[in-house]
Amino acid sequence: MATVKTQVSEALLGTTEEPGLSQQTRDMFMKHAVQDPETGERFLGQDEFISAIAPESEDYHKIRRPQYGILFKVADPRGRGRVNLSDWATFDNLLAKPDAEYEITFRLFDINGDGVVSFEEFQRLMNANRGDASIPFDWNSGWASLYIGGKKHRHDMTYPQFAQMLRGLQGEKIRQAFHHFDKNGDGYIDPEDFQLIIRETASHKLSDHLLDNLQTLCNIGAGTKISYANVRAFQNMMREMDLVELVVRNATLKSEDGKITRTDFLNEAARITRFSLFTPMEADILFHFAGLDEPTGRLSLPDFAKVLDASWHNSYSGPPDPAEHTKEAGAEKLSKAKTIAHAFLEPIHHFALGSIAGAFGAFMVYPIDLVKTRMQNQRSQRVGERLYANSIDCAKKVVRNEGVRGLYSGVLPQLVGVAPEKAIKLTVNDIVRGTFTEKGSNRIWWPHELLAGGSAGACQVIFTNPLEIVKIRLQVQGEMAKSSGTPRRSAMWIVRNLGLVGLYKGASACLLRDVPFSAIYFPAYNHLKRDFFGESPNKKLGILQLLTAGAIAGMPAAYFTTPCDVIKTRLQVEARKGEQTYTTLRHCAKTVYQQEGFRAFFKGGPARVLRSSPQFGFTLAGYEVLQTLLPMPGSKSEGDPRGHAEPAVGLKEARAPLPYLRSRNALKIILDLDQNFGKPRMPTGPKGGWMSGIPGFSKPAASQET
Repeated sequence: MATVKTQVSEALLGTTEEPGLSQQTRDMFMKHAVQDPETGERFLGQDEFISAIAPESEDYHKIRRPQYGILFKVADPRGRGRVNLSDWATFDNLLAKPDAEYEITFRLFDINGDGVVSFEEFQRLMNANRGDASIPFDWNSGWASLYIGGKKHRHDMTYPQFAQMLRGLQGEKIRQAFHHFDKNGDGYIDPEDFQLIIRETASHKLSDHLLDNLQTLCNIGAGTKISYANVRAFQNMMREMDLVELVVRNATLKSEDGKITRTDFLNEAARITRFSLFTPMEADILFHFAGLDEPTGRLSLPDFAKVLDASWHNSYSGPPDPAEHTKEAGAEKLSKAKTIAHAFLEPIHHFALGSIAGAFGAFMVYPIDLVKTRMQNQRSQRVGERLYANSIDCAKKVVRNEGVRGLYSGVLPQLVGVAPEKAIKLTVNDIVRGTFTEKGSNRIWWPHELLAGGSAGACQVIFTNPLEIVKIRLQVQGEMAKSSGTPRRSAMWIVRNLGLVGLYKGASACLLRDVPFSAIYFPAYNHLKRDFFGESPNKKLGILQLLTAGAIAGMPAAYFTTPCDVIKTRLQVEARKGEQTYTTLRHCAKTVYQQEGFRAFFKGGPARVLRSSPQFGFTLAGYEVLQTLLPMPGSKSEGDPRGHAEPAVGLKEARAPLPYLRSRNALKIILDLDQNFGKPRMPTGPKGGWMSGIPGFSKPAASQET
């Protein structure tokens, strides 16, 4: 019950979010959070946190899903073992930073949270996650001393220093590993040792095809061993995978059969690079691994995909399946067709909802509109013609003489005609306003606001004028039947009698009324929402606030355009015997002023305000409710972005949301340090160690330098 009350309250009064906390962030947290039965607080444990940043539908054959638990420590800096909404918002905001991958890694090692990473902190965390069979690394080497100082002069690393150290760490690990296996010091190692080095330092970045054939690198030369030059060239190719793909992509597009040779690759590289030229050995290594299944030396993009695409599985080996290619092409065309269909159906959906809402608003205030019309048509200068003393007297006499149904005389054409009228008005205003609105700031110059509203009012006259003239004649025929015995006519009779030209009688007066009305209403409505009620990306207005804004904006718009409405009514109403007839807009205005005075131009003004203000309020409120009850099918994408967390070969960007991509990339940097980060391990110390909340983090032994 409390939930229902809360939802109703939010719908009516609106909601205000915490600054910087987007609805997407909140929704993701609430989707995975659990509730503490004692305190009622909602939070993410480690399992729920992993589910939030690593959906089960993704491919985790490179980086295991439990390893994402490493990032839980970053999201839970206080070490409470739970992440609340505030912690999650902070972490989600961190993921949105352009350098999020390196900053996440820095915060993981900044155990004290003081903005620097000391050597003791760094080594402590490294020792807690090193595998028992890991290749040793010398932190007293000349390279390491350049970043952290010598053994007797260690210094803390700032974030920029730490990030730059990580950038070169993998290369130094490979160099030291080569020395470790080069027992003879002759500059050569066995292929099995090379495979062990690469698997330990880069298996999370390379394809299965590449990892399973590493030992074949020795075949690019005459010997059976692998030189340090081979290892360095291989590492350079790994680091330049994105550039390699660009060169391959460009070269294959220029080839008639989509295949290229080593020479084609080097020629294309010379065309598109300035400084990153590839050496002959690097090109040999690329074509060696890409051409293992194609010994002719002419390779296509699918051949290179086995090397360039880290998500490539061995199960995908063999020539590309034409049926699969056709399936993907068909899926892409279907997706485009759905997009086009959605773009076509969305305005129809809005049109339909606007029509229903507009009809609802018109029906609610129709009795007021009828009273307004009869007051405006009253000719007070004729003896005995003054039927109504005021609007209230008019309403009473209509009910007494014609019954309650008399208040709804002519309502049907009004409901039928209001649909296209409201749809055109809202659509044109949105289009013109959107054209002049500054991108990013969402600001618009006030004359452009007036132009947008005025354009909307002008376009709606196409439907408004026929609707108005039929409605007015239906509204006044009740009093005509009472006073002169004129028979009642149906709406269809009036339409046939007027003809096409007659339906647009008084169109100039209709333009004179609707253009300024919309020019006043729409800017006033938008400024009320923003400046008075405080609408913003963090504050969503409720139905009552929207209704109030619409009603207030309609008051000046309705009252100040009443003279135009009086002239329009006089031109469109069917004159009775002995009554003044009007030929033109100017003639009508002049005659009314001479015979009835200036006050006659504001006849029915209060009734017009009472009708227009609530009508727009009801229309907007109804529209908001209908959008909630009848959302556009397919307007929200559902499901997880399966298979799209890695960029695809062929310069196709990853389509997964940025938080997934940032989390994955951060883990790649962390795993560059050691492949065992985040892997479950047997406990080696007392339960509840200093980082027991993260898989693989056990209580370390006393720190010592290696």
